[in-house]
Amino acid sequence: MLDLEVVPERSLGNEQWEFTLGMPLAQAVAILQKHCRIIKNVQVLYSEQSPLSHDLILNLTQDGIKLMFDAFNQRLKVIEVYDLTKVKLKYCGVHFNSQAIAPTIEQIDQSFGATHPGVYNSAEQLFHLNFRGLSFSFQLDSWTEAPKYEPNFAHGLASLQIPHGATVKRMYIYSGNSLQDTKAPMMPLSCFLGNVYAESVDVLRDGTGPAGLRLRLLAAGCGPGLLADAKMRVFERSVYFGDSCQDVLSMLGSPHKIFYKSEDKMKIHSPSPHKQVPSKCNDYFFNYFTLGVDILFDANTHKVKKFAGPATNLPHCLLFSENADGQTETCTTYSKWDNIQELLGHPVEKPVVLHRSSSPNNTNPFGSTFCFGLQRMIFEVMQNNHIASVTLYGPPRPGSHLRTAELP
Repeated sequence: MLDLEVVPERSLGNEQWEFTLGMPLAQAVAILQKHCRIIKNVQVLYSEQSPLSHDLILNLTQDGIKLMFDAFNQRLKVIEVYDLTKVKLKYCGVHFNSQAIAPTIEQIDQSFGATHPGVYNSAEQLFHLNFRGLSFSFQLDSWTEAPKYEPNFAHGLASLQIPHGATVKRMYIYSGNSLQDTKAPMMPLSCFLGNVYAESVDVLRDGTGPAGLRLRLLAAGCGPGLLADAKMRVFERSVYFGDSCQDVLSMLGSPHKIFYKSEDKMKIHSPSPHKQVPSKCNDYFFNYFTLGVDILFDANTHKVKKFAGPATNLPHCLLFSENADGQTETCTTYSKWDNIQELLGHPVEKPVVLHRSSSPNNTNPFGSTFCFGLQRMIFEVMQNNHIASVTLYGPPRPGSHLRTAELP
């Protein structure tokens, strides 16, 4: 049984790990993978047809905990403990829920102190006791009568009288004063872990198509004083087609991983003379996982030839902008394929069907995707009409070797 510390409006965790509000989904998954021998039976809940209409949920069924992530930015929004019999909970180092301590309303009052009068939902027969960033729900369906309000003339309030011994059914950790109005907070500095994240990525375009990427980056920087002086740094970097490895390293830093292509499965769609030409050396990717961008370099020239990224993951706002005529076309990664075609036009050729699988003998439970080419961009479209990824390709940018470093 997990023994966890509750920090209102912030987190749920222990000395080894912590689920923090504002944490990105990938970081929570990494915690679950690292501690898979302790945290077992994790379900991933989402809407297949309308993935942006409902939160993405990691359900820890063995421990009675749900982690609810915002569908758009995929940061942790709400932590729900829906079965308190499966977990031990403490606040400020003192347990208020364990096998020996029942989370009664008296225990909650003793552990967390005074708060505003509770709210009774007659439809759900639940009594909600709210603190800032923390809520407790008590089930009332087994009680012989509904709770009663008694006026307090000294303060002009009505106090809710409920039976003694009532125990907590659910607990919620969130940001702000209201669970109904809460939003996923900005990613806390403790979650950066030395990484740089992309707040947004713009596709820079010329008259014929994409010319490169402009990235607005976030990093946790420290001032000259103590750790309490730590603050978030915001700066921009631009990378273009034809940039060298050194250019990219100076702009974005070292990649998380370098991947060498063993084969080019799309070569079959090339003109006939190029299909049978063997590769003497392999192109390679710089993988920037926290930026949501992969950069492909030509094996011979070591120049940027392609940008690829998961559109509905980080970066959470990929924009197509700076049209040749000076107007701005805005297509976010949350735009559906129909909307993108209305702004950028319709592809001339039929799509390529892409079958993804983790191994040759496995089938993809999400089905096939369709790759459409449009203005030197390849849009991978899922069966629900949402964009899975965007790949940009184009000719080298003239004079890219003359560029100067961009300082923050």
